[in-house]
Amino acid sequence: MGTIVISGTVVLVVLGFGNPIYWLAAVAVLFLYVQYGRGTSAPSSPSSPSSPSGGSPAGPTPASYRAYRDRRDKQARWERRYRRERPFESRRQEREKSK
Repeated sequence: MGTIVISGTVVLVVLGFGNPIYWLAAVAVLFLYVQYGRGTSAPSSPSSPSSPSGGSPAGPTPASYRAYRDRRDKQARWERRYRRERPFESRRQEREKSK
């Protein structure tokens, strides 16, 4: 992925000698790549725990059961708050889930 981004940036820079708008596009491509693209393809180190296949991809595996319980309780509080603040939306989601 990085090779494609770099080669695309080089092409945009070369085209930018005729039209400076392409330079702005090259900067935008590099910015988006640095902001969103680099973290997904980095290999994980062997010392870091990998997430289980059934787990949530939102975060790393907790180091202890206590950390897991804290995260689970926090998520439950957020879900209760969402249902309390948006009753119509939560009812609609429950109806769609039961279909």
